[in-house]
Amino acid sequence: MTCCIVLHLHFYFIPGGFMLAGLQNVTFEFGARVILENATWHIQPNERIGLIGYNGTGKSTLLKLLTGGYLPSAGTVEKSRNTTIGYLHQDLLGFDTDDSILQVALGAFEKIIQLEKEIEELGKLLEADYDEKQLLVYTDKLHELETLGGYTIHHRTEEVLQGLGFSPEDLQRPYRQFSGGWRMRVLLAKMILQQPDLLLLDEPTNHLDLPSIEWLEKYLQHYQGAVVIVSHDKYFLNRMVTKIVELYQQQLHFYTGNYEYYQKEKELRMEMQQRAYENQQDYIRQQERFVERFKAKASKAAQAQSIMKRLEKLDRIEESSIERPEIRINFRVDKTPGKIICTLKNVKKNFGPLQILKNGTAEIERGDKIALIGANGKGKSTLLRIIAGTESFEGERIWGHNVEESFYAQHQLESLGLSNTLIEEMLLAGSQKTELELRTLLGCFLFSGDDVDKKIKVLSGGEKARVALAKTIVSKANFLILDEPTNHLDMHSVDLLVESLNKYEGSLILVSHDRYFISRSANKIWEIVDGEIKEFKGGYEEWVAWKERMEKQASAKAKAEQPVKPSSQPAPKKEVPIPVAAPKAIDKEKQKQQQKLQKKFSELETLIAGLNEKKQLAEAELADPSIYSNQNKFSETEKKYQSIAEQLGKAEKEYETVFEALMKEE
Repeated sequence: MTCCIVLHLHFYFIPGGFMLAGLQNVTFEFGARVILENATWHIQPNERIGLIGYNGTGKSTLLKLLTGGYLPSAGTVEKSRNTTIGYLHQDLLGFDTDDSILQVALGAFEKIIQLEKEIEELGKLLEADYDEKQLLVYTDKLHELETLGGYTIHHRTEEVLQGLGFSPEDLQRPYRQFSGGWRMRVLLAKMILQQPDLLLLDEPTNHLDLPSIEWLEKYLQHYQGAVVIVSHDKYFLNRMVTKIVELYQQQLHFYTGNYEYYQKEKELRMEMQQRAYENQQDYIRQQERFVERFKAKASKAAQAQSIMKRLEKLDRIEESSIERPEIRINFRVDKTPGKIICTLKNVKKNFGPLQILKNGTAEIERGDKIALIGANGKGKSTLLRIIAGTESFEGERIWGHNVEESFYAQHQLESLGLSNTLIEEMLLAGSQKTELELRTLLGCFLFSGDDVDKKIKVLSGGEKARVALAKTIVSKANFLILDEPTNHLDMHSVDLLVESLNKYEGSLILVSHDRYFISRSANKIWEIVDGEIKEFKGGYEEWVAWKERMEKQASAKAKAEQPVKPSSQPAPKKEVPIPVAAPKAIDKEKQKQQQKLQKKFSELETLIAGLNEKKQLAEAELADPSIYSNQNKFSETEKKYQSIAEQLGKAEKEYETVFEALMKEE
């Protein structure tokens, strides 16, 4: 049984290049609900694409359409010949085996493993009975094995598994001994080792810690194939993708750039659409006034009739407004705690021979918003459970005065009663709120009407996450313990959570792999190093910069401490002068580089000035109401404006880079 989906497909050529897979005028419906309407999307070789959209819009459905898991209601799904698609998704967790994780990952090389078996069998036959024809076949197969890279597959597989967080000792452990998140890593390792032409990854970072996410980023940046990623991790998308495809209002919207570029460009598009809408409305009102005034006048009746027909045929521009699910998160605090929330003294925790903490000593103060970060297996979730009082340990945990905590657990199945309905689960939270008040609160989390009578067990991962978050909020705690609160939330919901936590008057400690979320919500960083809790007083980005400085200093120190190897040549006599001409050569090179940078700087200044003039002219054209009566002219002008804006953005970015380089040279 295979544990990774790899599809063999057909080949298509489209104007501008080859296409691996795509959609042509596709409409897809679930019953009466339209997910996608008349959408066209062509995926080119080596593209890095981020597929984004609000929860429930149908991103995973779209991936299943591309792989043939669903059939479109209308249109065609086009797929290339002789190419392969790898699809990583949650349903793969149904796979189970007693094989070691190394064997599972090596399954990526089926052809090579089969070839190795054939070579082994031929070797045995030749030992028993020498035959020239058999020897020739044996030699050919050895050559084929070398050509396919068969002698490196074990090393490559071990390297990928270790990059994804497995220790060398883990590699021989049975696959079935690992939890769901770790199993998904094995399947991800197998998939990237198969090197399909197109990788479809559905929330791959949900199962990875920070070091593994950073490793995956570096790996995929050099991946020889196209990659489509569904993710809510803004940092990951910014570093990984060069194109954003947004599924919004049953349509696909394309942006050439990373997530940060998408945000700016979408805002610009919305502004332009709103301006175009307002201008068109002015034009319509002007024409309607003319019709109203002159339709009864015989000499103008034909003209009025013509205007009415023209208005009926007019392609109406919609008002710029973003339709999105708005989770309303409002943390409340009933009691003010003392200055110290929690003190840990000499905390020790072992799981068998594995030592998690040996001298855990730290203090959480009122107002602290702490991010506990580091690799998986270092004990982050264990430490949260120790602080919450749900995990046994040696040492002291001293609770502060008037502290009321609420624990948001990483594994929703641990914290939710599967047989309860949503409303029953909320009543059990002990908030003393009435059922009506709880129904109102659940409405804030997008559960309305009969939704509150659904059983927890039928909810999706995102819905369970929202229920658990609602339970955390209803508690009115002054100290929050949050384990991966952003898993299964879309980017907009993460933004709303960040905003709420920044307004929250209490204290908190959280574990998350979402670097954007950490950087926006934490004012202190905790890291477990060699069984001890190390505290950094500052935000995530400051901590990253500090870590980089420390690593550079350690590297420089290690170099300086390396013993100088004694030379085999005799030492020069003191009278012999040591050449000192080298610095002059370096100065000349530096001067040459400065001149080159200065020239580039001047060229960019001229270019930016010219582009700004062009941009102003394009804006003036767009501000002319008459342009909106001609759809083709409007489209051309809008495209021209966007092209100028894109060129200007690139030029300004290069301008900043050259300016910084000049400053360094000086």
